[in-house]
Amino acid sequence: MSQSPLHAAAAGDDVRTIEKLLSEGAEIDARDGTGATPLLVATHGNKIDAARALIEAGADVNAKDNIEDSPYLYAGARGHIEILKTALSHGADLRSINRYGGTALIPACERGHVETVRTLIEAGVDVDHVNKLGWTALLEAIILGDGGERHRQIVGLLVKAGANVNLADSDGVTPLRHARSRGFKEIEKLLVAAGAS
Repeated sequence: MSQSPLHAAAAGDDVRTIEKLLSEGAEIDARDGTGATPLLVATHGNKIDAARALIEAGADVNAKDNIEDSPYLYAGARGHIEILKTALSHGADLRSINRYGGTALIPACERGHVETVRTLIEAGVDVDHVNKLGWTALLEAIILGDGGERHRQIVGLLVKAGANVNLADSDGVTPLRHARSRGFKEIEKLLVAAGAS
């Protein structure tokens, strides 16, 4: 199925047209050629008003496209905080995973989205979930992060939330060893203070 008028209105952040189409019976979770719903299209473009209108009208925040992205997972991965918060208040499945087997928290940590990480932790997402690469959010923040201020803050948030600082990757390499090998001194200090070995 190609893009519907509702998908186009979502992409254009056109709330008036969205409301009109829905009142005329448009299918709120219709799929385009990629399997995306109008809400996912709005989320891709960080179209906050369109996303909010769709979510409040009952759009499924957990509906996945052909590559296993959902509005909730995509908003978390991209740091689209307003859409993420709306999705969380409308039934986002904290256990849902992306094509890499990761929760929304893992890519948020990798990409340095501090506020997103804080929001997801407060929502109760599993901080020690392991993805298909054998990495937790903590490992991903260290291995794929830059060791800078944002990633330091994220490691601090994960530690404070009770993340297992000694949960090694699938090769048996701990977060502390990864931090040391990259020369991330501040992150190393945070981990040692939390009991990492």
